[in-house]
Amino acid sequence: MNLTLRRTALALAVAVLPVALTACSGDGDNNASGGTSNETSKRPSSSAPQAGKDQAMDEARPFGPACAGVPKSGAGSFDGMAQDPVATAASHNPALSTLVTAVKKAGLVDTLNNAKDVTVFAPTNDAFAKIPKADLDKVLADKAQLTKILTYHVVGEKLTPKDLEKGTFETLEKSTLMTSGSGTSYKVNDSAKVVCGNVRTANANVYLIDSVLMPKM
Repeated sequence: MNLTLRRTALALAVAVLPVALTACSGDGDNNASGGTSNETSKRPSSSAPQAGKDQAMDEARPFGPACAGVPKSGAGSFDGMAQDPVATAASHNPALSTLVTAVKKAGLVDTLNNAKDVTVFAPTNDAFAKIPKADLDKVLADKAQLTKILTYHVVGEKLTPKDLEKGTFETLEKSTLMTSGSGTSYKVNDSAKVVCGNVRTANANVYLIDSVLMPKM
């Protein structure tokens, strides 16, 4: 009788063992597979956010051939200019020394430094050099005319390169100027070219241009 019971128990163990092993193996596979699936589904896609970040960085960078002449470090660098209000920032940029002289003669330093969220189309020294010296000296000596010309270069809002593609904007001089272009190539009033654009200061976006803009007198 004991032998019969032992044989019966052994037979049951042999029959049950494969089923138990199969069940355990199945549960383990499911758990491993489920874990991998969940981790994969939760893993963020790195390409899209990175692409967006790169695009934002491109849009924030200064552009144009004259940007190469901007100091790499110090107060006159792009990082340095970003810390100061626009008139002060311009005074540290060697390419804008004539403009800075004109701004001082017109008494506009405080006006520009205290302005909030403006855009300045800043003529470079080469831009002023296109004006005959006698004519330039005459303008620099006439504060009212000089003020009119300089305030024509200032728009009362911060403009991005995208805004410049096809725009008409009122200036502080109270008349309008027009912009056009795309990518890294822009013009103001269809004549002055942006040679270094999207330069940031503490209170302004600055676009260096190769010609002096003239309002209607």
